[in-house]
Amino acid sequence: MAANTGQPSFHTFRDDALGQYDATELADLLKQGKRTSEELIIASLERARLAQPQLNALVTPIAEGPEALSKLMAGTPESASARFTGIPTAIKDNTDVQKFPTTQGTDALQARPAQRTSPFADQLLAQGLVCIGKTTLPEFGFNATTEPAHREPTRNPWHTGYSTGASSGGSAALVAAGVLPIAHANDGGGSIRIPAACCGLVGLKPSRGRLVDNDAAKSLPINIVADGVVTRSVRDTANFYHDAEHYYRNPRLPSIGLVEKAADKPLRIGLILDSINGKRTDDETRQAVESTAKSLAEMGHHVEEMPMPVPDTFPADFALYWGMLAFGVRQNGKRLFQAPFDRKKVDGLTVGLDKAFKKRFYRLPAALWRLRRSYHDYARAMAGFDAVLTPVLGHTTPEIGYLSPNVPFEELFERLFSYVSFTPLANTTGAPAIALPGGQTSNGLPIGIQLMGKHGGEKTLLELAFGLEEAQPWPTIPQRESSAESLDRVV
Repeated sequence: MAANTGQPSFHTFRDDALGQYDATELADLLKQGKRTSEELIIASLERARLAQPQLNALVTPIAEGPEALSKLMAGTPESASARFTGIPTAIKDNTDVQKFPTTQGTDALQARPAQRTSPFADQLLAQGLVCIGKTTLPEFGFNATTEPAHREPTRNPWHTGYSTGASSGGSAALVAAGVLPIAHANDGGGSIRIPAACCGLVGLKPSRGRLVDNDAAKSLPINIVADGVVTRSVRDTANFYHDAEHYYRNPRLPSIGLVEKAADKPLRIGLILDSINGKRTDDETRQAVESTAKSLAEMGHHVEEMPMPVPDTFPADFALYWGMLAFGVRQNGKRLFQAPFDRKKVDGLTVGLDKAFKKRFYRLPAALWRLRRSYHDYARAMAGFDAVLTPVLGHTTPEIGYLSPNVPFEELFERLFSYVSFTPLANTTGAPAIALPGGQTSNGLPIGIQLMGKHGGEKTLLELAFGLEEAQPWPTIPQRESSAESLDRVV
């Protein structure tokens, strides 16, 4: 994972309607009549055309011409209460949006336009956001890098020789590069938080049941999947969740409400630096987490180390569950996706996970029992804490190819086991967790930190995030000269 200095950073920030504004500021400009939605969508599409050859983050054609623009904007809510009306976004390609194809990041499916919009996409689009296309993901979201075997990888705008993380890597790349201010992401083992960490973004995985579940989540023996967004500012994430509650409010969870500032009281925060899998966190990541702990202490919070809140069987149990999902896809692809499905075309990671599950399937009942119990284990461990600070990942962002599905399975699985070592806990327990920028590597890539909260504790996480955003300004992609403008001159 040495630095590949031959590859540049890339962004599309420029002097157009989008500028360098976040979604909240753009929404304010729209309400003040200083921008029009059409101007924002056109600017986003122009940026997407510049970014696609460099980043490969979209799987759908980029709309061109007045008729295509009108189709994109058709159906946008006109309600004045929809905060993000007219703001461009994109939706991950494992979530149906009517008339857009859904391919799940695999060559095993044929791209066919969806007949309906999925439940969560309805909730997201109800905020007035305009979907300009579908974003890339690894096959079925199983990998921790967005490198589908059948197409070019999605590249990190901070350094195009490196991974964007996964499985919401396409969304993260577009937001980090300035093509969009906000984009859809979902998370079954870290897939909101991992790409947010790799691309220097904010990524909140909500509590189980906070937002509307998509159909796939409802069918799982343990619902580990949560939908959300990736953004460049805490306030965009906070505003998204506030407005999402106008569409659906889960009565079993405390309301998040409108969070606009840092916590005004000291909190007790646990600190975990090394994973339960026995792998030591690398030095640069550890330093970023320790620096964040220091910042939290300087804000008046009490930070102390705490033990891992689940037993040491957790990594193997989660790996078995992960394999079960791959087994289910290979066995039931035609039924699950309602489309022609060729199980011979799935990638090496899906095949390897499927085979690994078949060897150990008899352990599944006990593993499911322990994974369900993790909800209670975590709740007991959190009794004396308001939040827990951890790394997002076991080490810094790898180069493209390190986690490719073409790597031999045993080697790839060991690499993933070491890398994705902190995020799955929030998926099985159903707890909220947020990834935030925490620093940079020696070669300028972002390093993410994670804050996990009590069940239903998104408000506390957002308040802590506001405090950190103010206390330690986050790095941005170098913008001495717009890489998009440089491309304009070349073209």
